[in-house]
Amino acid sequence: MAFTLEIGAKAPDFNLPATDGKRYSLADFAEAETLVVFFTCNHCPYVLGSDEATRATAEKFQGRGVRFVGINSNSRHTYAEDDFAHMVGRMEEFHFPWVYLHDEPQDVARAYGALRTPHFFVFDRGRRLVYTGRALDNPREPGKATVNDLERALEDIASGRPVRVPVTNPIGCNVKWEGKDKHWMPPEACDLVR
Repeated sequence: MAFTLEIGAKAPDFNLPATDGKRYSLADFAEAETLVVFFTCNHCPYVLGSDEATRATAEKFQGRGVRFVGINSNSRHTYAEDDFAHMVGRMEEFHFPWVYLHDEPQDVARAYGALRTPHFFVFDRGRRLVYTGRALDNPREPGKATVNDLERALEDIASGRPVRVPVTNPIGCNVKWEGKDKHWMPPEACDLVR
Protein backbone atom coordinates (compact mmCIF):
# COMPACT_ATOMS: atom_id res chain seq x y z
CA MET A 1 0.00 0.00 0.00
CA ALA A 2 1.24 3.50 -0.85
CA PHE A 3 2.32 5.76 2.00
CA THR A 4 0.44 8.75 0.57
CA LEU A 5 -3.29 8.79 -0.21
CA GLU A 6 -3.96 7.87 -3.79
CA ILE A 7 -6.38 9.55 -6.19
CA GLY A 8 -9.95 8.46 -5.44
CA ALA A 9 -9.25 7.77 -1.75
CA LYS A 10 -11.68 9.10 0.87
CA ALA A 11 -10.47 11.93 3.11
CA PRO A 12 -9.44 10.55 6.49
CA ASP A 13 -11.33 12.22 9.31
CA PHE A 14 -9.60 14.24 12.01
CA ASN A 15 -10.49 15.99 15.24
CA LEU A 16 -7.84 18.57 15.97
CA PRO A 17 -7.40 21.78 17.96
CA ALA A 18 -7.09 25.03 16.02
CA THR A 19 -5.40 28.32 16.72
CA ASP A 20 -8.85 29.94 17.12
CA GLY A 21 -9.51 27.87 20.27
CA LYS A 22 -11.97 25.46 18.62
CA ARG A 23 -11.64 21.84 17.49
CA TYR A 24 -12.40 20.82 13.91
CA SER A 25 -13.27 17.60 12.10
CA LEU A 26 -14.15 16.94 8.45
CA ALA A 27 -17.85 17.47 9.26
CA ASP A 28 -17.13 21.12 10.09
CA PHE A 29 -16.38 21.72 6.40
CA ALA A 30 -19.43 19.88 5.03
CA GLU A 31 -20.65 22.99 3.21
CA ALA A 32 -17.49 23.19 1.07
CA GLU A 33 -17.82 21.98 -2.51
CA THR A 34 -14.06 21.42 -2.57
CA LEU A 35 -11.80 20.95 0.43
CA VAL A 36 -8.07 21.64 0.38
CA VAL A 37 -6.21 20.04 3.28
CA PHE A 38 -2.56 21.00 3.36
CA PHE A 39 0.30 20.16 5.66
CA THR A 40 2.30 23.18 6.65
CA CYS A 41 4.32 24.55 9.58
CA ASN A 42 5.85 27.71 11.03
CA HIS A 43 9.53 27.48 10.10
CA CYS A 44 10.02 25.85 6.68
CA PRO A 45 11.46 28.26 4.07
CA TYR A 46 9.26 26.68 1.38
CA VAL A 47 6.16 27.42 3.47
CA LEU A 48 7.34 30.92 4.37
CA GLY A 49 8.16 31.59 0.73
CA SER A 50 4.80 30.44 -0.61
CA ASP A 51 2.26 31.35 2.11
CA GLU A 52 1.20 34.50 0.28
CA ALA A 53 0.70 32.56 -2.97
CA THR A 54 -1.41 30.05 -1.01
CA ARG A 55 -3.37 32.96 0.48
CA ALA A 56 -4.01 34.36 -3.00
CA THR A 57 -5.26 30.98 -4.23
CA ALA A 58 -7.50 30.50 -1.17
CA GLU A 59 -8.99 33.98 -1.62
CA LYS A 60 -9.44 33.52 -5.38
CA PHE A 61 -11.51 30.36 -4.89
CA GLN A 62 -13.31 31.30 -1.66
CA GLY A 63 -16.42 32.40 -3.55
CA ARG A 64 -16.44 29.16 -5.54
CA GLY A 65 -17.08 26.84 -2.62
CA VAL A 66 -13.46 26.02 -1.80
CA ARG A 67 -12.24 25.86 1.82
CA PHE A 68 -8.62 25.54 2.96
CA VAL A 69 -7.48 23.72 6.10
CA GLY A 70 -3.85 23.97 7.20
CA ILE A 71 -2.40 21.28 9.47
CA ASN A 72 0.91 21.45 11.34
CA SER A 73 2.12 17.95 12.21
CA ASN A 74 5.77 18.82 12.82
CA SER A 75 7.42 17.79 16.08
CA ARG A 76 8.13 20.77 18.31
CA HIS A 77 11.15 18.84 19.56
CA THR A 78 12.77 19.20 16.13
CA TYR A 79 11.95 22.90 15.69
CA ALA A 80 10.64 24.72 18.77
CA GLU A 81 8.97 27.33 16.54
CA ASP A 82 6.59 24.64 15.27
CA ASP A 83 4.83 24.45 18.65
CA PHE A 84 1.21 25.48 19.16
CA ALA A 85 2.02 28.86 20.74
CA HIS A 86 3.98 29.85 17.63
CA MET A 87 1.10 28.66 15.45
CA VAL A 88 -1.27 30.98 17.32
CA GLY A 89 1.20 33.85 16.99
CA ARG A 90 1.60 33.25 13.26
CA MET A 91 -2.14 33.36 12.66
CA GLU A 92 -2.50 36.50 14.79
CA GLU A 93 0.23 38.17 12.74
CA PHE A 94 -0.78 37.06 9.24
CA HIS A 95 -4.56 36.36 9.43
CA PHE A 96 -4.41 33.59 6.85
CA PRO A 97 -7.79 32.65 5.27
CA TRP A 98 -7.76 29.08 6.59
CA VAL A 99 -8.14 27.33 9.91
CA TYR A 100 -4.79 26.19 11.29
CA LEU A 101 -4.91 22.84 13.08
CA HIS A 102 -2.34 21.15 15.33
CA ASP A 103 -1.67 17.45 14.79
CA GLU A 104 0.72 16.91 17.70
CA PRO A 105 0.37 13.08 17.74
CA GLN A 106 1.07 13.09 13.96
CA ASP A 107 -1.76 10.60 13.38
CA VAL A 108 -3.37 12.76 10.72
CA ALA A 109 -0.07 13.22 8.87
CA ARG A 110 0.29 9.44 8.81
CA ALA A 111 -3.33 8.92 7.69
CA TYR A 112 -2.88 11.29 4.75
CA GLY A 113 0.71 10.31 4.04
CA ALA A 114 2.03 13.85 4.27
CA LEU A 115 5.53 13.99 2.81
CA ARG A 116 6.58 17.62 2.93
CA THR A 117 5.62 21.12 4.00
CA PRO A 118 3.71 22.27 2.11
CA HIS A 119 1.83 19.21 0.76
CA PHE A 120 -1.68 19.76 -0.65
CA PHE A 121 -4.59 17.30 -0.81
CA VAL A 122 -7.72 18.40 -2.73
CA PHE A 123 -11.02 16.60 -2.17
CA ASP A 124 -14.23 16.86 -4.19
CA ARG A 125 -17.78 17.18 -2.84
CA GLY A 126 -17.82 13.47 -1.93
CA ARG A 127 -14.45 13.95 -0.19
CA ARG A 128 -12.61 11.81 -2.70
CA LEU A 129 -9.03 12.84 -3.48
CA VAL A 130 -8.76 14.52 -6.88
CA TYR A 131 -5.36 16.22 -6.56
CA THR A 132 -2.27 15.81 -4.40
CA GLY A 133 1.17 17.40 -4.48
CA ARG A 134 2.55 20.89 -4.76
CA ALA A 135 1.10 24.31 -5.36
CA LEU A 136 4.02 26.22 -6.90
CA ASP A 137 6.89 24.58 -8.74
CA ASN A 138 9.22 26.94 -6.84
CA PRO A 139 7.64 27.59 -3.42
CA ARG A 140 10.84 28.91 -1.87
CA GLU A 141 11.11 31.66 -4.50
CA PRO A 142 7.59 32.24 -5.82
CA GLY A 143 8.79 34.96 -8.18
CA LYS A 144 10.62 32.24 -10.12
CA ALA A 145 7.65 29.84 -10.20
CA THR A 146 6.43 28.88 -13.67
CA VAL A 147 3.28 26.97 -12.69
CA ASN A 148 0.79 26.78 -9.84
CA ASP A 149 -0.43 23.18 -10.01
CA LEU A 150 -2.85 23.64 -7.11
CA GLU A 151 -4.55 26.59 -8.79
CA ARG A 152 -4.69 24.73 -12.09
CA ALA A 153 -6.37 21.76 -10.37
CA LEU A 154 -8.89 24.05 -8.64
CA GLU A 155 -9.69 25.74 -11.97
CA ASP A 156 -10.36 22.33 -13.50
CA ILE A 157 -12.66 21.35 -10.62
CA ALA A 158 -14.50 24.69 -10.65
CA SER A 159 -15.05 24.32 -14.42
CA GLY A 160 -16.43 20.80 -14.03
CA ARG A 161 -13.46 19.18 -15.77
CA PRO A 162 -11.38 16.27 -14.51
CA VAL A 163 -8.09 17.45 -13.02
CA ARG A 164 -5.59 17.36 -15.89
CA VAL A 165 -2.56 16.69 -13.69
CA PRO A 166 -3.87 14.98 -10.54
CA VAL A 167 -0.51 14.09 -8.96
CA THR A 168 2.68 16.12 -8.60
CA ASN A 169 5.60 15.83 -6.21
CA PRO A 170 5.30 18.17 -3.23
CA ILE A 171 8.29 20.49 -2.86
CA GLY A 172 9.44 21.51 0.60
CA CYS A 173 10.94 20.36 3.87
CA ASN A 174 10.08 16.84 4.99
CA VAL A 175 7.60 16.47 7.83
CA LYS A 176 9.51 16.52 11.14
CA TRP A 177 8.61 13.19 12.77
CA GLU A 178 8.74 12.85 16.53
CA GLY A 179 11.88 11.12 17.79
CA LYS A 180 13.50 11.01 14.36
CA ASP A 181 16.35 12.89 12.70
CA LYS A 182 15.08 16.09 11.07
CA HIS A 183 15.77 14.66 7.59
CA TRP A 184 14.15 11.26 8.24
CA MET A 185 11.28 10.05 6.11
CA PRO A 186 9.37 6.79 6.47
CA PRO A 187 11.01 4.13 4.29
CA GLU A 188 7.77 3.53 2.39
CA ALA A 189 7.46 7.26 1.56
CA CYS A 190 8.74 8.18 -1.87
CA ASP A 191 8.15 10.57 -4.75
CA LEU A 192 4.57 10.45 -6.00
CA VAL A 193 5.64 10.85 -9.62
CA ARG A 194 8.63 9.04 -11.04
